[in-house]
Amino acid sequence: MIRAIRLLRSFSRNIHINHVFALTALSGAFVFSGNYVQAAAADSTKVTLTEGTNMATDLSPDKKSIAVDIQGTIWSIPIAGGDAKPLTDGMGDDRQPRWSPDGSRVAFQSFRDGYYHIWAVNKDGSGLTQLTFGVFDEREPEWSPDGKFLVFSSDRGGNYDIWKMELSTRTLTQLTIDPGNDYCPAYASDGSKIAFVSERTSAPGIYILTNDGSQKLIVKNTAKLSAPAFNPAGTRIYFNSLTGAFSDLEEVDLATGNAKPLTQPSEDVFPFRASWISPLEYLYSADGKIKRVKLGEKTSQAIDFKAIVTVTTPVYKRKTYDFDSGKPKTVKGIKGLNVSPDGKRFVFSALGDLWILDKGATVPKPITKDANLDADPTWSPDGNFIAFLTDRSGTMNLWVHDVKTGKQSELVKLDYDINYPAWSPDGSKIAFYQADPRNSWGRGTLQTVEVKTGKVEKIHESLFVPSQPSWSHDGKTIAVSGLEVYSTRYREGINKILLISLDKKPDRFVSPLAERSLGMRAKNGPAWSPDGKSMAYVQDGLLWVIAVDPSGTIVGPPRGLTHELSEVPSWTADSKTLVYMATDTIKQINVSDGKIESIPMTFKWDYKQPKETVIIHAGKVFDGRNKEYIKNVDIIVEGNRIKEIVPHKAGRPGKLVDASDKTIIPGLFEMHTHQHAMTGEKLGRLWLSFGITSLRETGADPYDALERKESWDAGTLTGPREFFTGGLTDGSRIYYGLANSIHSTAQLDLELERASRLGYDMIKTYVRMPDILQLRITNYAHKIGVPVSSHEIFPAMRYGVDAVEHIGGTSRRGYSPKISAMNFTYQDVTELLVKSKMNITPTASLQGGFYVMAGKNPGYYENKQFKAFYSEEFRKALKDGASQIEKMFPGYTANFGTIQKTVKNLLASGARVTAGTDSPFIPYAMSLHSELQCWVDGGITPFETLRSATLWSAEAVGVSKDLGTLEKGKLADLVIVEGDPLVKIEDAWNVKHVMKNGILFSIDELLKKP
Repeated sequence: MIRAIRLLRSFSRNIHINHVFALTALSGAFVFSGNYVQAAAADSTKVTLTEGTNMATDLSPDKKSIAVDIQGTIWSIPIAGGDAKPLTDGMGDDRQPRWSPDGSRVAFQSFRDGYYHIWAVNKDGSGLTQLTFGVFDEREPEWSPDGKFLVFSSDRGGNYDIWKMELSTRTLTQLTIDPGNDYCPAYASDGSKIAFVSERTSAPGIYILTNDGSQKLIVKNTAKLSAPAFNPAGTRIYFNSLTGAFSDLEEVDLATGNAKPLTQPSEDVFPFRASWISPLEYLYSADGKIKRVKLGEKTSQAIDFKAIVTVTTPVYKRKTYDFDSGKPKTVKGIKGLNVSPDGKRFVFSALGDLWILDKGATVPKPITKDANLDADPTWSPDGNFIAFLTDRSGTMNLWVHDVKTGKQSELVKLDYDINYPAWSPDGSKIAFYQADPRNSWGRGTLQTVEVKTGKVEKIHESLFVPSQPSWSHDGKTIAVSGLEVYSTRYREGINKILLISLDKKPDRFVSPLAERSLGMRAKNGPAWSPDGKSMAYVQDGLLWVIAVDPSGTIVGPPRGLTHELSEVPSWTADSKTLVYMATDTIKQINVSDGKIESIPMTFKWDYKQPKETVIIHAGKVFDGRNKEYIKNVDIIVEGNRIKEIVPHKAGRPGKLVDASDKTIIPGLFEMHTHQHAMTGEKLGRLWLSFGITSLRETGADPYDALERKESWDAGTLTGPREFFTGGLTDGSRIYYGLANSIHSTAQLDLELERASRLGYDMIKTYVRMPDILQLRITNYAHKIGVPVSSHEIFPAMRYGVDAVEHIGGTSRRGYSPKISAMNFTYQDVTELLVKSKMNITPTASLQGGFYVMAGKNPGYYENKQFKAFYSEEFRKALKDGASQIEKMFPGYTANFGTIQKTVKNLLASGARVTAGTDSPFIPYAMSLHSELQCWVDGGITPFETLRSATLWSAEAVGVSKDLGTLEKGKLADLVIVEGDPLVKIEDAWNVKHVMKNGILFSIDELLKKP
């Protein structure tokens, strides 16, 4: 039965492929050609690559040429070594080349249309041809010895299986159907059998598939295996094994089943196939090199090569900032918009409070006004109450506002934060999510509460960053947007409507359009209409409705309602109209005739800025530029700026801050974090308490991030400066709830327009974004003066992408082009980063450094701020987690010293490196100091470390005119610490006072809830 279902699913998907995607590659190639010419006109630098990080190789049948992928380009290199000739253009993330048996063609996997497909190119670089199509990934191609077939792994059958294509007809045949992932197929030289890797639960390892369809387990191994390859005689299989902190090339004798390693433990063997020069000599890639070695010998010979690529350092006019008060700005951080049942009132959160806008009025009225964070308002079905979240009683808990009396009361208080309340149709219950103890990324357990009694009931186990729940008309089903992955081999999938039955029936996924993702999982639907007949949702950036039956089953085709970017739809009680955010404007649409009405609003904010003069008598000042302190000086602050820094003189007019025995440093930058409102008001104080006065948020619900930015700058909440982007701008598949699946250039243009209208400070593309679209994003971003960052280095740096996140980090390939499984980075990565001047934020503390530093510092978890903001339960779990993580990810901490060497080498070579952490994967704020300590522990000087976390960060963000150093005219963002951080970097977290925008906070003020 399982097999029949999977085959049927595969068949239906293939029909979709043939009819819809036949022209995708052709049109993509045409657009690519034009765009690349435009980008290539910029000034550029040639870079010679002599090593490769995670490069795959294959020897031609005539033994004269090696096909190799280096940074996403397929190259041909003479067997004796020498100059590499590019066979592909570098814009397709072309990987894992395999020569055809006659030596005329090279097959490879390519990502150029946003999915991995199998392509082929002639040995001279001509005749580029796409061989597989569709909305699925095909990887690891292999030719049959007679050249008539290609085999590869594909997830088109429900997970990864081995598939075969007959090249003359393009007919596809599925060869394996086990629920465990099967991949990395390799033919024996006589064509009688195929070896492959399988993740089958009962017996993972390497299998052999014979032509009669039988399968046999050859190597049972729970290690991460890859790249099996037969020797010429077909008597042995060579494969890569990643076990713990070691990556080996191993062989197994098929007659005896005995396996043994061939490489030395010190070798960094890449996870790709070996190929044979002769029955006694083979090639493989390791240590950044192409190696040839004879059987039985321990030493190998490197085949030297030179591959020349081009990089571009972007030059454009950066966005200008006005950080001073006096010019009120329009509030754009309108979060959680929700329409009243009668359609006459609109409630939302902004500036940390809740507001109501009456239709016909233009100025909203506050219904909360305090120093706490109030969020996620939603009307009761009768319009008499508004449920909302607030942290006024500690964590983010559920409260109810009586619309008539204004009385507010707490309904639910739990140990962990609450998110996304939603009323049942009869108003008797409210559904919500409870966060997990670490409150990371919005994972939540679905609960309901009875409004009259306060009784809480768990409805569903924890979901991975789901959308706001929405109830069916009969109250028996809850619909959310949830992630359905394509396989367990990779984590990406698409957002679908997940139907959760309150009658304990099995969950069901339904989708308005097959293989297409819904919008970001936040408040973008599904929104069930009050009459139960329709669901509204966002897809491709637009607002749609679809007919459903009472259980949520789709019973009609989707119908588009808007042609503009649309967010957070909510229904009026009569199910006739929907209200939504059109980028920065509230709009209301009549569902039957499509008539749209704009709801005007006048709403302003301004910077909170002091008027007084403050004199800070500093014992020592690190200005952000110089290795030596400036000593015994007065920093004179007028309003929000530094008027001057002069030798100390007693009796200056103004408020005196005596820091004569302290050290002053510029406010620190956290260059990579992700946040959400669930953390509450304390988040801003937490950052400041660690001396972090500026954040670069590299992916968020844009309205959530913008509300936070405006709240902190306006002073309605206490917190640092925020430099933000919107969702992770991703491709057709996504993972995180804040990822935005881009499926067309039309949708991308809507998102780029939003970036301009909402005032993004950067654009972050994510791991499934193809280069053709990333190029388009980069050109647009530079036109509006903001940088672009991604997880990619090449060819991103060829067309001017400004920055890259993580030295490791998620990769769509299953391996990284920046770092090997043993944490080594080679000459290609270093040289490209240095010559392109692309900024890198390595997030070393995320790659094991946080726990390594904890092991070296006995007082690590005793930090004052950490103990004040994080519960004892959380701190204990974090301590206990170190050993568990090492078990789950062997080598995570053991190989960390290699990353430290890489970061040091990058800085020593002249690369631009800044400090960031990817918190909250490791705890907010403390994470940055862990990063700084990692750097210094790895041999980087405290001066270089602090310069990267101040001046260089400000330069990367584009605000060094105002921030990053302590100089005359700069903004007064500074930290007063006890100790000597240029000698002992740990002293940087001994914060006594923090000044942000001229406003001074003591550490005690920051640790105390308002």
